[in-house]
Amino acid sequence: MADSFDAIVIGGGPGGYNAAIRLGQLGLTAACVDKRGSFGGTCLNIGCIPSKALLHASERLHEAQNDFARIGIKAQVELDLPAMMAQKDKVVGELTKGVEYLFRKNKVEGIVGEARITAPGKVDVKGKDGAVRSLTAKHIIIATGSDVAPLPGVTIDEQQIVSSTGALSLKTVPKKMLVVGAGVIGLELGSVWKRLGSEVTVIEFLDRITPGIDLEVSKAFQRILAKQGMTFQLSTKVTGVEKTKTGLSVTVEPAQGGEKSVIEADVMLVCIGRRPYTENLGLEKAGVALDKRGRVVTDNHYKTNVPGIYAVGDCREGPMLAHKAEDEAVAVAELIAGKAGHVNYDAIPSVVYTFPEVATVGKTEEELVAAGVKYKVGKFPFTANARAKTIMATDGFVKILADAKTDKVLGCHIIGPEAGNLLAEAVLAMEFGASSEDIARSCHSHPTLSEAVRQASMAVEGWTMQM
Repeated sequence: MADSFDAIVIGGGPGGYNAAIRLGQLGLTAACVDKRGSFGGTCLNIGCIPSKALLHASERLHEAQNDFARIGIKAQVELDLPAMMAQKDKVVGELTKGVEYLFRKNKVEGIVGEARITAPGKVDVKGKDGAVRSLTAKHIIIATGSDVAPLPGVTIDEQQIVSSTGALSLKTVPKKMLVVGAGVIGLELGSVWKRLGSEVTVIEFLDRITPGIDLEVSKAFQRILAKQGMTFQLSTKVTGVEKTKTGLSVTVEPAQGGEKSVIEADVMLVCIGRRPYTENLGLEKAGVALDKRGRVVTDNHYKTNVPGIYAVGDCREGPMLAHKAEDEAVAVAELIAGKAGHVNYDAIPSVVYTFPEVATVGKTEEELVAAGVKYKVGKFPFTANARAKTIMATDGFVKILADAKTDKVLGCHIIGPEAGNLLAEAVLAMEFGASSEDIARSCHSHPTLSEAVRQASMAVEGWTMQM
């Protein structure tokens, strides 16, 4: 077994395994080291994939219980939580095995163990049996991802006080769930357990949910979730939690200080963000620079300050998104192979997989105003979309932002059914520097949800025809 490679990738998540696969495709020898035991990282094992499985399943349950009668279907259904969890685990298992297959196909060696950089070009891997294997490579790619950010003074036990990991594997439906953090993860998992029968209260330190998303979309999103039964306490912080005989007593107070109050809950889900995983990798000894947030510092070509060492994904700057990590992985592999790898950070999409979904790319109105950019807005509601009416999913709208002078699409923000899929059209348009008129004059199938994107693009110039 060879111990020398063209490149060693530390981390087997979307950034790591895609970097290794692309290196293999380009004819370079690569090893991908991950300590978990199953490749795919947080995303495949305890993040994106299992959460989407539960989101889909809980949506179908809610649909059967609440919407079937409206379309002439009589049914009596009930939750089988163990079976739902088993299906989730089956999907995860199939996809992680798929990564191993792709490694074999592209001649990548997958190595299970803890990696530590001992010097530029040198990595020691400690296996589960304690044995150490020393590897060498001209290039080392750090793709170690991120971990759950802790809430000060609160110990996560993954039973009553859970992170996203524990929230994906609860054995019973909690009567009352308290979600700390109104970001993507909190709202997705909160909506899962709300549909399965929990009373869900969301605590958020800021005065709004989903920070970073276009404010108009964020406000509409909160109204829709509140209509679904989720309760919000904004500008609020958790100051303590006590385990009782009946569950948890959580103490909260206004974010800026004030009178305390207590919320009783069975389970508290802590999801206040994630932090880069850069500990115990030997980075300090190797001389790799980190910023104040613990992220690996890189240049535009993903190079660290140490020659031959690179970083991609959550452990470096930028949004912590699996697809951002994948794009960076492809770019760094191609750069190492002497090609022109590149990522357009103005066209990185983001999706909240609730129902309805929220999908966004590019600039928000608030960002354009702050930058002094003159822009035009086109909007179209799903209440006026024929396909949305036929599937009884009319909440939300499409919003297109375009440059006032050139008409170049600067951003697209969608809240509505299949928003994540609909956004792809806008991402492609932005990647090619298209105008809103380019979308407006492209023929869209009828009746489809995608027509809402076209109509919103028409609205930029004031000629929406379906409203």
